[in-house]
Amino acid sequence: MRIKIFLTYLFIVSFILNNVSQEASFKIALLKYGGGGDWYANPTSLPNLIKFCNENLGTNIAKEPVVVEPGSADIFNYPFIHMTGHGNVYFTDFESMNLRNYLLAGGFLHIDDNYGMDPYVRREIKKIFSDMELVELPFSHPIYNIKYSFPNGLPKIHEHDGKPPQGFGIIYQGRLVLFYSYETDLGDGWEDPEVHNDSPEIRLKALKMGANLISFAFKN
Repeated sequence: MRIKIFLTYLFIVSFILNNVSQEASFKIALLKYGGGGDWYANPTSLPNLIKFCNENLGTNIAKEPVVVEPGSADIFNYPFIHMTGHGNVYFTDFESMNLRNYLLAGGFLHIDDNYGMDPYVRREIKKIFSDMELVELPFSHPIYNIKYSFPNGLPKIHEHDGKPPQGFGIIYQGRLVLFYSYETDLGDGWEDPEVHNDSPEIRLKALKMGANLISFAFKN
């Protein structure tokens, strides 16, 4: 009887330890914003990026992203927040202040123009950082080289208007707190292969650049 109880005890302890050891160290988030834009676009993109990072960078990120709103205190729980969509974006004054506080406190926001966001995103970024300018980052910036090398800056994933891809940022006290990827559509490249039928080479470039973003956010 004692042996049976002891074995049961060992099983319970083993189960607890295994689950603790497998618990994710980090979670990343998807921003649910107002204004009517499809913040929920590219549903498979973040899970695929997370899987790529966990398998290739040794990160331990929860498999599914968390959805957060810009005015929520919950955003302070996540070192990396991703934002995407095609249309209008709108932040209230309180949401703008909350996002600013999050970013200045050490958070990181990646905005990926999924085509059509540009005029709205620039307007709302100005609401968050009225005292700072959105600047184009040089190709020598660490975000393009921290894990995988992109000597020519952002990879081109989808054509859209046929313009070259550009990476813009808000820099606060020498730290990049917001990165805006324009005319590249990284999120499309992170999606399941059958969604956009991108080549394996294109998808790999997108995932590697995404891994750079995650690495940069976690280390800075």
